[in-house]
Amino acid sequence: MNHKLNVVIAAAAFAAVTQVSAQEVVKIGHVGPTSGGIAHLGKDNENGARMAIDELNAKGVSIGGKKVKFELLAEDDGGDPKQGTAAAQKLVDSKVVGVVGHLNSGTSIPASKIYSDAGIPQISPSATNPKFTRQGFKTTFRVVADDVHLGGTLGRYAAKELKGKSIAVIDDRTAYGQGEADEFEKGVKGAGGKTVAREFTNDKATDFTAILTNLKAKKPDIVFFGGMDAVAGPMIRQMKQLGIKAKFMGGDGICSGELPKLSGGAMDDGQVVCAEAGGVEGEQKKGMEDFKARFKTKFNADVQIYAPYVYDALNVMVAAMEKAGSSDPAKYLPVLAKTAGYKGVTGNISFDEKGDVKNGALTMFTYKGGNREQIAVVR
Repeated sequence: MNHKLNVVIAAAAFAAVTQVSAQEVVKIGHVGPTSGGIAHLGKDNENGARMAIDELNAKGVSIGGKKVKFELLAEDDGGDPKQGTAAAQKLVDSKVVGVVGHLNSGTSIPASKIYSDAGIPQISPSATNPKFTRQGFKTTFRVVADDVHLGGTLGRYAAKELKGKSIAVIDDRTAYGQGEADEFEKGVKGAGGKTVAREFTNDKATDFTAILTNLKAKKPDIVFFGGMDAVAGPMIRQMKQLGIKAKFMGGDGICSGELPKLSGGAMDDGQVVCAEAGGVEGEQKKGMEDFKARFKTKFNADVQIYAPYVYDALNVMVAAMEKAGSSDPAKYLPVLAKTAGYKGVTGNISFDEKGDVKNGALTMFTYKGGNREQIAVVR
């Protein structure tokens, strides 16, 4: 009896091992800054990717009639272009079939050539510099609106809705921050507004006394910053110390849940107006709220900004593999490029001929009582 039982157990174990070995492992890369000043945003992105991978594996996915197991290869680029290209090459060498990332435009743009040369699709959840999708690479996509839309919309909003008469602009000299500030200025001027100063800092700076003292003399009613929340927070705090009572504006880089903490509680209610590249309305709001609740349960953390876009980007990539019946980049890339009407938690996703998301939305936010509050969704 024991002998028969052992044979049955051994056979079952062999079948289980055979089934696992029969599963094809599909490697997908993710790159974001999980170290440095904006590590909280990089980790948020990486968690969005992990959530997508875990859910796909739990559901069970077949590609071309074969059961597959997805494996996430996560790399840290520290928000640094050189580190970003090194991370990209490492993923290519590791035979990933696609990459979600990078977070910053300054790392996404140089990395995109490496992925293009290797024929590997790259979907950024957050790089907004227009150049990213305008290099002629067939492998490059993004699921958020670009800076022409984001910066321009904020500029028009500053001039028309906030009635800014004396608007100052600061950028951090990164591809993202400078590009966004340029488009903001164009938006202000196009709406009949006026900018009175343009200053710049860097993405590691913590002291803005000289810049802000220069601006104070111009008596700005709005200060726009092109950059990330790790720099914006101390800047807001120092504006208060210098008695600058202007509104503070910025794009999705500053529009995080961490901003009130990073400003040391110096933000007045309604002082900050920012925009996130993306947004859902109506019945689509429920999908986003469900995602945020699942995310909180899984990671014991609130969504910062981009995790839902990473989640959608990865799922769009896998949906193209399923439709193509192959995880081979050469075979599923043309299907990915034709993505139309994919229903994600961030809204419906369709790509244009450049790889940009069509009809990208923006969500305007402010902060009250240390909490982020939605103003409106703009297209």
